[in-house]
Parts: sequence; C-alpha cells; structure tokens
Amino acid sequence: MDMAFLVGVLLVALGGILEGLFSIPVTKVKTWEFENIWGVGSLLALLLLPWPLSYLFVDNLWELYSAIPNSVLISVISCGILWGIGGIYWGRAIAALGMALGVSILMGLINVFGSIVPLSVFEPHKLLTTGGYILILAIIVMIIGVVIISIAGQKKEEALNTKDHKKTGTFRIGILFCLVSGILSAAVNFAFIIGTPITEEASKMQVQDYATSFAIWSLVFTANFSINTFFGFYMMMKKGTLKNLSKGSFSREWIGAIFMGLAWPGGIIIYGIGANAMGPYGAYAGFPMMILASILAGNLAGALGGEWKNSGVAPRRIMITGILVLCLAFSLLGYSTYVMNG
Repeated sequence: MDMAFLVGVLLVALGGILEGLFSIPVTKVKTWEFENIWGVGSLLALLLLPWPLSYLFVDNLWELYSAIPNSVLISVISCGILWGIGGIYWGRAIAALGMALGVSILMGLINVFGSIVPLSVFEPHKLLTTGGYILILAIIVMIIGVVIISIAGQKKEEALNTKDHKKTGTFRIGILFCLVSGILSAAVNFAFIIGTPITEEASKMQVQDYATSFAIWSLVFTANFSINTFFGFYMMMKKGTLKNLSKGSFSREWIGAIFMGLAWPGGIIIYGIGANAMGPYGAYAGFPMMILASILAGNLAGALGGEWKNSGVAPRRIMITGILVLCLAFSLLGYSTYVMNG
C-alpha cells in the first residue's frame, strides 16, 4: 500500500470531518435565526475559497473551460444546482434533529446515492469484481451502522420527551428533510465524476495533481452556494429577520458564519484532493469514507454540545455500537478501493 494512497485516505477523512462540523453554527446561534446563519454562511462559502483557489492554482482557467464540451460543463453545473437544493433541506434537517442524528442519517443516505449509484452508472463492470463486492459489503455495514444510530436517536428523543413532558424535536419532519437532502446532495459526487474531463485537461495544462479538481469545484460551488445564499436572504426579507445581521459586531454568529464559509467548501475540496490521490476509483469508495468521517465528527460534536445529556445510558450505548460498526465500514471502504485499483 503506497504512501500516496494512505495520504489520500487521511485527506478524505479530514474532508469528512469538516463536512460533519460545518453546520455546527446552525444549532448554536443566539441572536440569529436559521435563515441568517445559512444565508451568510453560504455567501461566504461562495466567496472565500472556490474561485480564489482556481485562479491561484489553475493558469488560463477560462482556456481550460473552453476546451471542455458544453455537455460536461452543463452536467457539472446541474449537479451543483441539485446539491444546492439538497443543502437547503440539509440545514432544516440539522435544525430539526440535531447534529448527531441529523448528520448520521443525512450522510448515510448521501453515501448510498453518491457511491453505489455512480459506480453502477459509470463503472458497472467493477461491481462484479472482488473490490466491488467489498464496496457493496461496506455500504451494507454502513447502512446497518446508520440504522443503529437512528435507533439511538429515537431512544434519546423518547427519553427527553418523557423527562421534559414535551416534544423536543420534529422527528418526522426532520426525517423527511433528511430523505430529500440525502438524495439531492449526492449530486456533488456525480459532479466530481462527470467532471473527469476537466481534471484530465487540467493535467495536460501542467496543473498540479492536487489542484486539478479546483476547476470542477468552482462551477459546482457557484451553483450550490448561489442557491443557498438566495434562499437564506429571501427568507430573511420574507420574515423580516435581515435586521438580525446588525446585532453584535464580531459575535459568535459572524464567527460561525465564517467557519461555515471555510469548512463547507473546504471539506469537499480536501476530499477531492484525497480521492484523486487514492487512485482511479477513489471517488467511488472515497466518497462514502468521507461520509463516515462526517458522521463520526457530527456525533462527537453533538455529544460535546450536550445533545445526549439526560438521555440515559441505553441510547448512548446504542450510539457507541453504531459508531463502532461505522468504523468497520470505513476500513472496508478503504480496502475496497485498494483492491479495485489493483
């Protein structure tokens, strides 16, 4: 197992951690509403990383785009639009279910639609190889882990409802938001795979290997974050909460928005670098590996944030069991990529 592959795995995990933590500010804002933190965070995500990185590391960026078929560019942007719509429901799901349960269910759904489905579409013959079988097994193990974590979340909900004598969350609505977001958000990996001609052309133009995917993300992020920014500011104007942005100077809300603006796109960018380092099939198994790291990070953040306080011993034990199962799935995913690479 070469060093480049191992570095790729570590980068994919790091990207997943950032993706699992970027929405923390949604549950921590005090003087802002959901639309405030989501709109400003999305705007900063659009401005801070995607295009600055592309212009800095990809010479003759527009010449690169002109060499790519319009069908590829349109498909990549369309995937970004779908991801953007999914992102809106992502925020609502996190707000309804909390970090631990919300991230777990969301990432589990995104994993299925973002790994097995694209492999079936773009590399169907690989499903019937040893590496493909291990990948499928890893996905099944991961789904089991997500189910276990979901059960833990339900037990926690029941325990808190009993102790507080009131409903502490909109569980069913949150699950619905998770389903919609999970399906649509998987489009980000389709964009990465469909955008392969962009990375190949970038390599021909002597762009460094780690930066070849930047030209893809600029297009995808523009579509995604534009939609989420528009949604956030539209809701602010509709609900009259735009004035909340003037509350405080450099408060926790603004710090949270900046964190979102860096971690949200940053996690995907780092994932792309890592997936490329993992080899030609890194995008198929690397994506669910990133998802798993996101789930683990989201659960850790939820636990540290007190989401499981007063939930009782049983829900916590079930959650720990689910996390251990997910760790097993992570190992299987890495091995499946190694086997598929030959």
